[in-house]
Amino acid sequence: MIHFVGAGPGAEDLITVRGQRLLRQADVVIYAGSLVNPELLKETKKCCKIYNSAHMTLEEVLEVMEEAQEKGLDTVRLHTGDPSLYGAVREQMDRLEERGIPYESCPGVSSFGAAAAALNLEYTLPGLSQSVVITRMEGRTPVPEREQVAAFAVHQATMVLFLSAGLLPELTRELLAGGYEPDTPAAIVYKASWPEEACYPCTVGTLAQTGEAHGISKTALIIVGEVVAHQNYQRSRLYDPEFTTGYRRGRNDEDQDH
Repeated sequence: MIHFVGAGPGAEDLITVRGQRLLRQADVVIYAGSLVNPELLKETKKCCKIYNSAHMTLEEVLEVMEEAQEKGLDTVRLHTGDPSLYGAVREQMDRLEERGIPYESCPGVSSFGAAAAALNLEYTLPGLSQSVVITRMEGRTPVPEREQVAAFAVHQATMVLFLSAGLLPELTRELLAGGYEPDTPAAIVYKASWPEEACYPCTVGTLAQTGEAHGISKTALIIVGEVVAHQNYQRSRLYDPEFTTGYRRGRNDEDQDH
């Protein structure tokens, strides 16, 4: 069996309990060495064979998986964050299906959740934003035309941008072209949950300047939207004493009974 496991955003204790158990049981681990915290590998058995996929091609990764399967070994493919986001897992799964090799996925804590925690941020504040757009700037890997940053920016929802820290001037132009004002709150979160985590609040207009000032060019998330400043939002109706829910009656409804 091949287990695709989310390693979490970086901190050793932010891998899931299930992911940790699978790591401890694994005979073979192939980890994304450019992003996964190597301290997580301390969870593996002494006899476990470990491969760093940063130095491997897709074909070489599959060769290791196939060899392990033929020997009846359990393999963990350890991806950063949650494998479903920018994890390049589908292409591996398709090849495994062609070879008749069984696999399963174990979700992980994404770095966009860790970035929110670093800022004590709620992405979906009533009255400000109830939607989150997770996307990336176009670089060497293209982005579909309909999913350009400027097209998403038109909606003025909260945006979380992966893989874009090295393209901050271009990102700023896209955000402004889509309708964000230069003074729209933003933040750069570097290596969320790692020991060297750093948060840099700024605005859309000062994104590039902020990134340059702190030497940020990779392993950072960009968050854009009014929720970053968390001002002038509405109180949640769920906990409003006048609002009736399926578990309690609101004050107004009680008053009408008398």
